[in-house]
Amino acid sequence: MIEPASPVAVTPMSRALATINRLKGELAERTADQPLAVVGIGLRFPGQIDDLGALWQALSTGRDLTGDLPDRRRQRFSAEWAGLPQRGGFLGDVFGFDAKFFSIGPQEARAMDPQHRLLLEVAWEAFENGACVPNSRQSNPVGVYVGISTFDYLDWLGTAKGPFLAPGAGHCFAAGRIAHVLNLTGPAVAIDTACSSSLVALHLARQAICRGECTSALVAGVNLVLSPRTTRLLHYTTALSRQGVCRAFDARADGFVRSDGAAAIVVKRLSDAVRDADRIHAVIVGSAVNQDARSAALTAPSAPAQADVIGRALKDAGLGVADIGLIEAHGTGTALGDPIEVAGIASAFTGNGGRKLFVGSLKANTGHMEAAAGIGGLVKVIASLQQRTIPPLAHFTTLNPRIDLARVPIAFASEPTPWTSDIGRFAGVSSFGMSGTNAHVVVGSAPEEQPRDRAPVTGFEIGAQTPTALRELARRYHTHLAHMSDHDFAAFSYTATAVGRHHRMRARIAARDRRAAMAALHSLTDASSLYSVVAEPESPNPLDRVVADLPNYPWERKEYVLGSTS
Repeated sequence: MIEPASPVAVTPMSRALATINRLKGELAERTADQPLAVVGIGLRFPGQIDDLGALWQALSTGRDLTGDLPDRRRQRFSAEWAGLPQRGGFLGDVFGFDAKFFSIGPQEARAMDPQHRLLLEVAWEAFENGACVPNSRQSNPVGVYVGISTFDYLDWLGTAKGPFLAPGAGHCFAAGRIAHVLNLTGPAVAIDTACSSSLVALHLARQAICRGECTSALVAGVNLVLSPRTTRLLHYTTALSRQGVCRAFDARADGFVRSDGAAAIVVKRLSDAVRDADRIHAVIVGSAVNQDARSAALTAPSAPAQADVIGRALKDAGLGVADIGLIEAHGTGTALGDPIEVAGIASAFTGNGGRKLFVGSLKANTGHMEAAAGIGGLVKVIASLQQRTIPPLAHFTTLNPRIDLARVPIAFASEPTPWTSDIGRFAGVSSFGMSGTNAHVVVGSAPEEQPRDRAPVTGFEIGAQTPTALRELARRYHTHLAHMSDHDFAAFSYTATAVGRHHRMRARIAARDRRAAMAALHSLTDASSLYSVVAEPESPNPLDRVVADLPNYPWERKEYVLGSTS
């Protein structure tokens, strides 16, 4: 006869041990190496591109987004620019800045490198895009990781003096100022590994989140061509295109053109993003960084090192070579660099079962955004994953004869190509620094959203820092709603409220549907009817968290340049 087991006595010690084991399990789960969700995106690319929709339109049509150096920049250094390449990808108003929005005084704004100013704006836009704008009561640590490399604004210094010059120029302040202004308490780090800076920044942010140093992070990269300084140094290396065109992997390739650009993403653990009902743009599933070490020369690329960093990132992601359908390459369009890169890709993907592997490069559209190139390529891949389409490689007609495609069926899209099931579901993004630091990131599509019941909408808020900005935002929202479906009105209402509540001036719009909202917003654009729309209402019904794309904040920029007194 089997005697029944005696019940185990519960003692204070056993309860304590059970609690310890539970906490250990929770800690292990929190610090486990898991995918990161990209929940917010801000960008500023040549061609007046400031959102994913505009970017995809340019990519899908193979647009060349480059042009001539703006006169505003050439005039200050006209003699020094003579004889140097002056075609590239340029942003418009790089000296304009909404300093009052960020509570920055005129003296400090003039001393700030325009790259730092641009980062502040794009960072804010990324947080707004994710409906996760930081506030003064924020408790969870948010990290800031910035890729930045050049110091062109120092050439505008002249004889200027003052206490703001040092924090206006140093790269460390680019990250530190974002953390200071937005009250972010996680690590704030600026990274300079030349062209791979922003992708290395993402890798480090991913490690910090996995270690629990921060619960989410802003990752950004920036580059502005403000003086001949860096262009002259690159011209001496013969890396710049004499034709003024970046023809990545093409037989006519003779180098790259330089480009302005900035992008920022907000990342957090995938499990946290799902828990928080975030809108997920894409998922970072793996990353790796390595070094060329003793290659042919300090600045010479290494095919074995490039193959190794791709392999490490795939291993980190738990994927095989057949899972990758697209490589967003470094692809600078140099006659030597492109064949070396393709050799590295072919080595990494040997044995992929003969699956077609597409290779592209954003630089063929925009030029080389240098420190922002890696995150720029990542944003391009996110747009491609969302559209389930591989965009054409601009300026590509004839393969560089030095490129060998015998080992792997590598393809360069000549037109928008559907991302069908026979193509690997994931993408890789490469970024290689001139100093030899290489980075590779593996990206996948966002998980499918589960349908949810939504509470009825009774209204929403919009907000801005000034009456002028509020009316302009109302105009932009009105235009946006005119092209939006009725189904998306709830998401619009939630997002507008979430990003608007942080501002000094807010308007409450009482509207149960899209058409009523458009009528109210139209009234708000007229200053004389402001009080007929703004209400001091009873608390509105809480809105379900469903995040939608909205127009960017209407910055009220004013020019700040060293040597001016405005």
